[in-house]
Amino acid sequence: MVLDATARKGERLRMDNNPTPIRDLGKIAIRCNDRMAMKSFYEDIVGLPVLKDLPDSGITFFEISKGHGGHTCVLALFDVQAVQREHFPKGASVEGGATSTLHHFALTVDYGKQDDLCAFLAARGIEYTVQEFPWIGWRGVFITDPGGNIVEFVAGGHPRS
Repeated sequence: MVLDATARKGERLRMDNNPTPIRDLGKIAIRCNDRMAMKSFYEDIVGLPVLKDLPDSGITFFEISKGHGGHTCVLALFDVQAVQREHFPKGASVEGGATSTLHHFALTVDYGKQDDLCAFLAARGIEYTVQEFPWIGWRGVFITDPGGNIVEFVAGGHPRS
C-alpha cells in the first residue's frame, strides 16, 4: 500500500482508517555529547533503571515503564560519535536546549509525589520550574538534563481551575 502524504493547500491529512493506532510512548532517543554524564543524570537524579548498557556501541537504554502489548517504553541515550557513524553525515553536531529538535519529553508521576520530587531536586541544587495546566488538570515539574534537553515530570489529578 502506498500512502500519499501530499494534500491540497489548507486540506488536513487524516488517517481515519489507520489499522495501527498509537497506544503508548515507545521510545525517546537522545543524541549525547557526554553519554556518561547523561547516564548518571537519568540513573541517579531521574531514577530510571538501566535496561541495557552497550558501552562498545555507545548506547544506554533505560526502562521508563511497561508499555503496551509487551513493549517496554525506553529512553535511549546514543553517544554522538556512535550516532554520527550510523545515521548522520560526517561532522554533524549535537545541540541541546533551544537549538535541539527535541522540545521536551514527559514522564508520568503521581500528583501527590511532585512536592517530594521538588524537595529532592532542591536538596541537590537542581533548578526546576513548576507549571500548572488547569484546563486538563495536570501539573509539570521541569528540569534540564546535562545535554540541554527539558525533562517534565507530569501528573494528573491537579484540581482544575
